[in-house]
Amino acid sequence: MRRYGRRRRLIAAALAAIAVAAAFVATRPAPGSTVLVAARDLSPGPLRPDDLHPTPLHHPPAGAIRAAAAGRVLAAPMRKGEPLTDVRLLDSFRLPPGLIATPVRIADAATAGLISPGSTITVLAAWDDGQPARSIAEGVRVITIPPATEHTSAHGALVVLATTASQATELAAAQAGGHLSITISPNLE
Repeated sequence: MRRYGRRRRLIAAALAAIAVAAAFVATRPAPGSTVLVAARDLSPGPLRPDDLHPTPLHHPPAGAIRAAAAGRVLAAPMRKGEPLTDVRLLDSFRLPPGLIATPVRIADAATAGLISPGSTITVLAAWDDGQPARSIAEGVRVITIPPATEHTSAHGALVVLATTASQATELAAAQAGGHLSITISPNLE
């Protein structure tokens, strides 16, 4: 009787080990595909060949970029190791109907460091002739902030906004004769 009890325990242990091995094989991720990931923290702007490197991922996100992306423009910051997807690229960005991309220069270049693509801002204009500052474009979304150059601090920071055609006209007129600044709205979405 004791012999049969031992055999049953051995058989039960063997069956349990087989079940664990089968579960491991069944839940093991399938071999993934190779996608491009950030080699380091990246700022918006043109991508260089050494900004990204290919990495195999078991579950790549939808829209993951698998081919070379050097020369394309990154629309938003990326963290090191984050996969590059099509929605991160400026040339993949689609403006809603009725909006256009409008580049403007913000007088205080340091202010551009407070916003990022997706931020909602209001653009204000001030003139040197003593007119009071006024709002030119309210609730506009930042599309991208091109990388700063050595001339940025002297001429302000370039910011590309999603605006209506009439807001673009107002912004052009205001920056031709005045200085632009911004207020930042909280993104509550």
